[in-house]
Amino acid sequence: MPRGLGARLVALSFLLLFTELALIRWTAANIVWLVYVTNFVLLASFLGIGIGFLRAKAKRDLLPLAPVALLVLVAFVLAFPVSVTRFSGSRRIEGGFGMDPLPRWLSLAIVFVLSVAVMACIGHSLARTFAQLRPLDAYRLDIAGSIGGIVAFSLLSFLELPPVAWGTVAAALLLVLIGRRVRWWQVAAALGVVLLLGVQSALPHEHWSPYYKITAEPRPGQPGVLTVSANNIPHQTAYPVSRLRRSHPFYFFPYRHVNGPLRDVLIVGAGTGNDVAVALSQGAQHVDAVEIDPVLQRLGRQYHANRPYQDPRVTAHVDDGRAYLERTNKRYDLIVFALPDSLTLLAGQSSLRLENYLFTIESIRKVREHLRPAGVFAMYNYYARFLLDRYASTLLGAFGTRPCAELGNELGGRHQAVLSATAGGTPRNCATPWNGKRLETATDDHPFPYLRGRAIPPFYVKALAVLLLGSLLLVRASGGPLRPMAGYIDLFFMGAAFLLLETKSVVQFALLFGTTWVVNSLVFAGVLLTVYAAVEVARRVRLPRPSVLYLALLAALLVAWAIPPEKLLELDVLPRFLAATAVSFTPVFLANLVFAQRFRDVGSSTAAFGANLLGAMVGGVLEYLTLITGYRVLLIVVAALYGLAFVFRDGGAARAWAARTGIAPLARAKPSVTS
Repeated sequence: MPRGLGARLVALSFLLLFTELALIRWTAANIVWLVYVTNFVLLASFLGIGIGFLRAKAKRDLLPLAPVALLVLVAFVLAFPVSVTRFSGSRRIEGGFGMDPLPRWLSLAIVFVLSVAVMACIGHSLARTFAQLRPLDAYRLDIAGSIGGIVAFSLLSFLELPPVAWGTVAAALLLVLIGRRVRWWQVAAALGVVLLLGVQSALPHEHWSPYYKITAEPRPGQPGVLTVSANNIPHQTAYPVSRLRRSHPFYFFPYRHVNGPLRDVLIVGAGTGNDVAVALSQGAQHVDAVEIDPVLQRLGRQYHANRPYQDPRVTAHVDDGRAYLERTNKRYDLIVFALPDSLTLLAGQSSLRLENYLFTIESIRKVREHLRPAGVFAMYNYYARFLLDRYASTLLGAFGTRPCAELGNELGGRHQAVLSATAGGTPRNCATPWNGKRLETATDDHPFPYLRGRAIPPFYVKALAVLLLGSLLLVRASGGPLRPMAGYIDLFFMGAAFLLLETKSVVQFALLFGTTWVVNSLVFAGVLLTVYAAVEVARRVRLPRPSVLYLALLAALLVAWAIPPEKLLELDVLPRFLAATAVSFTPVFLANLVFAQRFRDVGSSTAAFGANLLGAMVGGVLEYLTLITGYRVLLIVVAALYGLAFVFRDGGAARAWAARTGIAPLARAKPSVTS
């Protein structure tokens, strides 16, 4: 294998995954419509790469167009941002410069198409390089580059570097890969990307945490008040305690229910410090302040008027709230869930928000375990009526008694409310016990408290239908007929199954170890390392026949099904990690043995890999089924998809299907290696 060819493939794979991760984070930080549908950009990435692989035999390399496509995407997002300016009244949503925003469907469609274009340009060059190597060699190098891309982006996130750093890496690598053919307009486009991102990154009040674009500004004419927005949505305001007493008395409601001395208090979602300052003002002897975002905590340390984080009675923890509860042995007189509304998703391919696992029935039961006999749990926020009833139902299920429900002001159709509960009955000094409608509670398997019911929201259904139809048209227009992929329908099913398997791994580790960006990055890297290990085994070891591997994969999926995550939560951290790794990554390893065995003998590696990528896109759409079924059922869907892959594995079924549909399969070369 020529060294230069291998190095180029690694670099292209690095660029591809790095750009994908950067686009997922950055677009959602600027366009509110994408905050909870970031997997649209993930799906666009899969589609773009798939189109690139379908066009692998085209003579003209599309990589030289990538800087221009990236510049157009960056310019569009910066020119047409979408922000939430307020939660009530008129003009709640605004575009750039105070203008009306583009319609949601149009904004999403343009971002999707432009993301497809960027990834197709890079993917096409990757495909051309891919085709010049033996399939498994190419796949191995592709995985190695992808691991490098996720490590690099995770490092930039750890350093809290702004988008100009991300854009500089992508633009510089693009120009290096274009090489001697680079033209002035490509250099100008790359510099344009860096310049535009540099202007945004230089804004004085913006900070880039591992989770958000955070905008923090002192409120004019109000000393000691700091307003904070996250991803263009108002998030929190740091007030002095004296101001909170007058304008936000609900912060103080939980303390009227505490019976006895306030020795230890746990604040989950401590943010910029309001809740911590209130606890100290109420006489707390010690406060554990848990906040998942280090930038929010740092802003509170620097700007909060009462300096709560500097108080020696406070211990600050940068951690996921549920993970902290699972690890600590402490017991508290008061535990508060203090407006933990993350405004962001766990990962680009999941419908989970960072705080979803906090609000499950299992989580509230864990809270009860950490309360002293007379201890009180309280949670407050601005709740829609159904959400108030759901959380109250959860407290009733966990504590066995009706919680106290204290309502305050209304904001944008939601009520300010404080829910308090204790194991000893209705909390003391409670004038208004909850008497609403009992609703189904969120669980660790179905952690979606913000859904009114087990259904896919109509907007998602319509958007996904349009997305799939548009994707078919784009594939047809950009990649030509689907005929080259017809012989690789089994790899299509494998792609869909593996995306769901990866999603299941991500959400399971988030439950077991926290929804932090560190856990997410480690899981993605672990999945890629497992894939790499499987490819190396397939290259060096004579594998058993496919039916044996498929049976082993089915057995691993059955084991994963038989061991629910709550059983693993009962283990200490180290055995929990070892067990979770075995349960989650064994199916990943076996699935990639199946894939590698099939992939090494394909006649056209680019058509086969393209089919696999488009299958992954369909898997990303199928992930929305979890809104109805929960995550455990994904294992059944994965098993069914691999079952279909087995049926179509030898090409005979594929040819029969192709004959019925009128799509002739690609004539494949006779395999040079048998297994």
